[in-house]
Amino acid sequence: MSFQEISGIFPIPIYVAKSDSDLTSKEEIENIIQEGIHKSAGNSKTNNSYIFDKNFKELKQFCEQHLKKYVEEIINPKEELDFYITQSWLNINKPGEFHHEHSHSNSIISGVFYISNIENDKITLMDPNSKIKDQIHVSPKAFTPFNSTCWFFPVHQSELILFPSWLSHKVERNENATTDRISISFNTFVKGTLGDIDESTELILK
Repeated sequence: MSFQEISGIFPIPIYVAKSDSDLTSKEEIENIIQEGIHKSAGNSKTNNSYIFDKNFKELKQFCEQHLKKYVEEIINPKEELDFYITQSWLNINKPGEFHHEHSHSNSIISGVFYISNIENDKITLMDPNSKIKDQIHVSPKAFTPFNSTCWFFPVHQSELILFPSWLSHKVERNENATTDRISISFNTFVKGTLGDIDESTELILK
């Protein structure tokens, strides 16, 4: 009898955490929106790009808690490093709006917390090797994580998603006629010492 095994190597981590309690208030969201929003590529976002500095204290603590778990369980750094949230902003997808395909520069781990979403909502994650894989295109009978160039990931209200900032992603058009999709996005960076002094790779970030 023969034996066969299929293994996946170099997986891309997608970290999902669900809050059991409401970490935002309608009044706080409305106040932030009243401070000013502007049109981005296909959607609207707040003028304030540092909303965690003065708003959503409990939500920020929730995000920081899971950011710490992501670092410990996925990056698993040898040295003690301090990963922290840099920019944070509110996204609004009104009916007909969407998020274009993009990644987050000057960030290591990015996060999205969903305040309100539409039925069967999802984020689309793009395979960074898709152009290489598509050099020879074979149409599959069914899509799997092995043969797809993108993958739909379901999202829900009060849910946090963390992923590497270099991972390209997009959000499909809001086809709901009455409901806005509202989320908070944030970026992160790190303080501490990276690399090794003896290997001439040391980088001290303060």
